[in-house]
Amino acid sequence: MLKVAVIIPALNEESQIRAAIDSANAAGADEVIVVDGGSSDRTVELASATTTVIHCERAGRAAQQNAGAVVASSDVMLFLHADCRLSSTSLSELRERCQLASEFAAGCFRQRIDHPGVAYRITEAGNLWRVRLLGWAYGDQGIFVRADLFREIGGFPDVTFLEDLLLMKALKRRGPFLLLNNRITVSARRWRRRGLLRQTLRNWAIVMAAQLGASPDWLVKFYPNDR
Repeated sequence: MLKVAVIIPALNEESQIRAAIDSANAAGADEVIVVDGGSSDRTVELASATTTVIHCERAGRAAQQNAGAVVASSDVMLFLHADCRLSSTSLSELRERCQLASEFAAGCFRQRIDHPGVAYRITEAGNLWRVRLLGWAYGDQGIFVRADLFREIGGFPDVTFLEDLLLMKALKRRGPFLLLNNRITVSARRWRRRGLLRQTLRNWAIVMAAQLGASPDWLVKFYPNDR
């Protein structure tokens, strides 16, 4: 059976971290690794009570996720944002689909944003079609990658922003991309704090600018990381 490591980058996530860890354990993860980027709250204390925590000298999801991958020993690496939750059957489906497509490159889950509004269902649908049409999964969709391929391409690019999009581009034509039926639950906190339409338009503008050649390290200033 394929072994799956769930790697959770975290920074000041004391209100979210235990639920993320618990969801990975309930789903049957073989490894759960929290990578802390220098939290000043109780994130490390809470995470250490139930799983492995490593400390990354550099904050930023790319650096943190790469640091977690270094210590992982599983066949598949699943990168789970601290404000996301796996369903109890998510890893069962992942293992089954990966075994059927043994040369797969990567994949992700469908989304369920934890807000009842119709506009959030439209956002979920838009994100789903982005994956279907472009093959671009974002970090809050639970990206997973075959471990040997992840190491072969050098992991996430060494950037402060858009590491998920750049990883997707690096994985193009390296094997099938699997879109699973299970849904990952995503916190609506960013959309609620900044406004759903405003946040969505900002995301589109940033991706378009990146496609035109703008540097991720410059674009990050237009995406405040206030969680």
